[in-house]
Amino acid sequence: MSVDSDIVCGPIITIDGPAGSGKTTTAKELASRLSFRHLDSGALYRAITYALVKEGIPPERWISLVDTDLDNIGVNVSLEDAKIGICLNGEPLFSELRTTEVTECVPVVASLKVVREWLLGIQRKIGMLGNLVADGRDMGAVVFPEADLKIFLVADLEARARRRLLQNFVVSPSPEEIMTEAKIIKNRDFTDTAREFSPLRRPKDSFELDTTSLSFEEQVSLILSMAEDLTTI
Repeated sequence: MSVDSDIVCGPIITIDGPAGSGKTTTAKELASRLSFRHLDSGALYRAITYALVKEGIPPERWISLVDTDLDNIGVNVSLEDAKIGICLNGEPLFSELRTTEVTECVPVVASLKVVREWLLGIQRKIGMLGNLVADGRDMGAVVFPEADLKIFLVADLEARARRRLLQNFVVSPSPEEIMTEAKIIKNRDFTDTAREFSPLRRPKDSFELDTTSLSFEEQVSLILSMAEDLTTI
């Protein structure tokens, strides 16, 4: 995987949090308003998962993956028009990353040390370009520990379940659907916090923001106000 772009120095903002806390949609909107790049680290893990599934490599073999295996699966990052794109063998990936199969398998892939270390370098290369809003589960704690602003989003389980369902185009989630999704998210929380490598943790020197009762505009505006002191904004 390679990154080609002119070097541009500027601030880095990280937004971490558990599933359904709103980190990706918030980070994307924040980056848009600041004219920054947006790095969705979860999409990188999904891209690797999609590539492994597409190559027909069975899950029982994933634990034995090495760097050269990842080098050869064809996942690339491109920077065009100040946007970060993810491709497989030169073809952009979009909805393929959100299939049910990828969603079910990505926690396993994301727990693998070789995958996390392989992606660490590429994420830091993107960070060297500056003017970045990066979201994920270890952006502020591991990938960009010296980030200019670190945000850790939280929300109660029911709110996160409802948001995830709405994100998946369930317009009016029933109580049963919310309960089922909450169980899935709770299991993902356990996987993320209990994994051996780069577990989900609140980054040192981060601002915790509870979004349970906040509208989307409110949480974006609050983070924008925190970013006002970054000298190059």
